[in-house]
Amino acid sequence: MQTNSSEPVADPWEQVEEILQHIEAPSFPDKDFLITAYGAQSGGTVDCSQAIKQAIEACHAAGGGRVVVPAGKFLTGPIYLKSNVNLHVQKGATLLFSTKPEDYLPLVLTRWEGVELMNYSPLIYAFEEKNIAVTGEGTLDGQASNENWWTWKGSKKYGWQEGMPHQNSQGSRQKLFEMAEQNVPVDERNFGTGHYLRPQFVQPYRCENVLIEGVTIRNSPMWILNPVLCTNVTIRKVTVESQGPNSDGCDPESSKNVLIKDCFFNTGDDCIAIKSGRNADGRRVNVPAENIIIQNCSMANGHGGVVIGSEISGGARNIFAENCTMNSPELDRALRIKTNTMRGGVIENVYLRNIEVGQVAEAVIRVNMFYEDSGPFMPTVRNIEVRDMKVKNGGRVGVLLEAHEQSPVQNLRLVNVEIDSVKVPYRFSNVRNIHFENVTINGKKVELEE
Repeated sequence: MQTNSSEPVADPWEQVEEILQHIEAPSFPDKDFLITAYGAQSGGTVDCSQAIKQAIEACHAAGGGRVVVPAGKFLTGPIYLKSNVNLHVQKGATLLFSTKPEDYLPLVLTRWEGVELMNYSPLIYAFEEKNIAVTGEGTLDGQASNENWWTWKGSKKYGWQEGMPHQNSQGSRQKLFEMAEQNVPVDERNFGTGHYLRPQFVQPYRCENVLIEGVTIRNSPMWILNPVLCTNVTIRKVTVESQGPNSDGCDPESSKNVLIKDCFFNTGDDCIAIKSGRNADGRRVNVPAENIIIQNCSMANGHGGVVIGSEISGGARNIFAENCTMNSPELDRALRIKTNTMRGGVIENVYLRNIEVGQVAEAVIRVNMFYEDSGPFMPTVRNIEVRDMKVKNGGRVGVLLEAHEQSPVQNLRLVNVEIDSVKVPYRFSNVRNIHFENVTINGKKVELEE
């Protein structure tokens, strides 16, 4: 399998079957543990956290099975999954997550915008567990809104007003980044109360064999599906609806062998964003995101459909997306790669095919090496192919490539691509080996070799 060559392989899609052979959803013993049998009460007003915890512990102790959430509304704080436990949320069931920050203590090891720290627990969390799942046709509702978590962004768009605390009001976000640059030990990076760094929704951390299937996830404080340093992850038939700040739909971060299939994303930020750590901390951990397969997904609102970055210092490689649809006036880009000279890292082997795009606002394909910061770590972006893509309304620019003279975008191919209703067909700065084959933009053939 190609991983670090500067030259593209003849048919990269031959790798997909090999990758899929390494991705197998976990299975569980045929035993059910009903949360109501442990004291959970429906209605959405009684805190069921302890009942759910006891059901999970009993399931784990018995060798595994399903912890079942039946029809009804159940209020809970954070849920910690244990090995061999499938949290099964039945049709008609809703888990309502507390919006009280103190309920998400004590602090846990997590990653926040690509930097490790001790922070509020994610709403659903697992650490170094094996064979875990969240399944069913029910709903996970984070209840985040402009009246609670979202104000911590510090934006009036999300309910913040002068005098209210937010993630920068105590310098917390910047303090975290500075601690990482200074290599402060992770267990001394204690945030939580008084720091206003919002938790993620579902974050398995250093886990193996993860399944998230069928559920609808709404109103997250921040990133939604965020497997970190995981292997063998299956995310399928999941619906994500969250229009809040940094509401990325799915962020596989420094994870290997990940399948995202048959999902719908309607988000306030990137729909799928592949990540691997930020700046010095990403280089310290130094684990890439690799072997990511995206199939049959639909994207509506979002900053980008398939995105790589910006927290990408560990690198990303072997990314495949096929048979996807993207369409919304609130969707900015179809394929987006964002990095800079503080991130560094190598992004390579990115392949899309059979993509239908109704409308994007900014650009169909964008590579930006000038996203946010600058520093001494030159990034590399190479080996990108988009094949069989049709775009009805391409926004402002069809293909926008912005790179450095020392590190141009290398080996980008467009094959059988049709882009209509776009203001500027393409705009490049610092590229090498750019190839357009059977590309039509605004009804005109564009044959290009640069």
